[in-house]
Amino acid sequence: MSQDNDRRRFSAQDASFLYMERPEAPLHIGSIAIFDGAVPYERFVQNIASKIHLIPRYQQRAVPAPFNIGHPTWEWDPDFDLHRHVRRVKLDRPGTDVQLMETSAKLFEGMLDRNKPLWEMYQVEGLEGNRTALVSKVHHCLVDGVSGIELLMIVFDVSSNPAPPPPVVIDARPSIPAAPTRFIDAIFDNMTERLDRLSDLQKSTVDSMITGESRTRTALRSLEATQPYMANPVARAPFNKPLTRERRLACSEFSFAEIRGIRASCGGTVNDVVLTVLAGALGRYLEMHGHSTQDRKVRILAPVNVRREDERGNLGNRVSMLLIEAPAGEHDPVTRLRTITETTEKLKRQNVASGTEILADFLGAVPPAIQSLAGLLPPPPNNLANLVCTNIPGPMIPLYSVGHRLLAHYPMMPLAWEMGVGCGVTSYDQKLYFGLMADPNAAPDVARLKEFLDQAFVELRSAAGVDRSDLPQMGAARQTTRVGSRRRGSAAAAGERMAADAG
Repeated sequence: MSQDNDRRRFSAQDASFLYMERPEAPLHIGSIAIFDGAVPYERFVQNIASKIHLIPRYQQRAVPAPFNIGHPTWEWDPDFDLHRHVRRVKLDRPGTDVQLMETSAKLFEGMLDRNKPLWEMYQVEGLEGNRTALVSKVHHCLVDGVSGIELLMIVFDVSSNPAPPPPVVIDARPSIPAAPTRFIDAIFDNMTERLDRLSDLQKSTVDSMITGESRTRTALRSLEATQPYMANPVARAPFNKPLTRERRLACSEFSFAEIRGIRASCGGTVNDVVLTVLAGALGRYLEMHGHSTQDRKVRILAPVNVRREDERGNLGNRVSMLLIEAPAGEHDPVTRLRTITETTEKLKRQNVASGTEILADFLGAVPPAIQSLAGLLPPPPNNLANLVCTNIPGPMIPLYSVGHRLLAHYPMMPLAWEMGVGCGVTSYDQKLYFGLMADPNAAPDVARLKEFLDQAFVELRSAAGVDRSDLPQMGAARQTTRVGSRRRGSAAAAGERMAADAG
């Protein structure tokens, strides 16, 4: 993993996750990894200790510049202790999957301690079926979804009996600089960044003369594509409410072979299929809460990876955003998929993701002190989107830790800006895993939304003419909640059968 280790200073995008974080909206990402067998805690810690030199950022603290004259820097933690980051938790008997989800959501609450490196892991023991879980939390300023997956490939192994890692050579590590030194360093780094921006501007000017395409034109096209969303406030969903510090989690998993079958039959991408299933589930959820879904569209913010090939392996954030309107009121799942595919293809043709990244880069030129002050202001009302859905491709081969096979890998994502539900999606070992994170004060019935997700997938699979695969379920058992509601296109009992079939 090649990290940009010489860059100690945060980028503007990385720093924004620190500035905008609040106690009711902590900005870390995470996951639940479930392993076969009882993983020995000390052996697991030793395994991480043998590899952590490959990811130096995990031994470094975020240190602010005096008066926020510059963005924070990464500095070696003089008190680093792996046992402060990898802890043990034991479930009460019987150790069900429902208990695991409740415990994981509870562990996900709260901000990470900024006086140490911004990550934590919890080995959860006592899980029924002779399994062990690992709940991880990593601050968003340190990784985005893509770099987090690449990190996973270092922490875990591709074999149950891997070769030992190379011996660790620990160089002398400098102490955290004194405040006057950090102040002067920030001034020089600001000057260097301005020169880099001037150089980039000159290069883009030359490129635009050669290709006829300029960064400004790309940014303007992005603004033009998103202007209708800005002008028309979003129709708020029941969960679009101010957030509290509580969290609740519900998870699903689907066969990737079935996803590929749907794509082959109906077109679109994996992400289009994900958005189609999510929109169908949200339509049912809105109906359950008494909302009309006739011509109703939900607005979904979808992060987009904009890493260049030469940036693969670097930590930090390289993401842009697409705002997608999905037809929650469309009852035919294939029509819904094709509508979403047309929408996303149009956004790609307009190069909206690149334009949004350029706009964010322009905002990144604002002095760090002003950016940090902006983070102290109350956020404006959310009139833009209903929720965030992030889909991160993961390894499609089995992984291991100290000889124990990774059975399932569920994503957990942060909530912010009056979006009381978020959907994280990742793939692993021929499965697609969904994690629905919710604030229970905004969405106390998130388990019901998970059932609707299962039903929407089965409906789409059936409408696409794709046979159910017979892959066994190896992860967390499904949660069920009996809440009476009328399913569209079928009676409630039929909906329950579809949910069971989705398992």
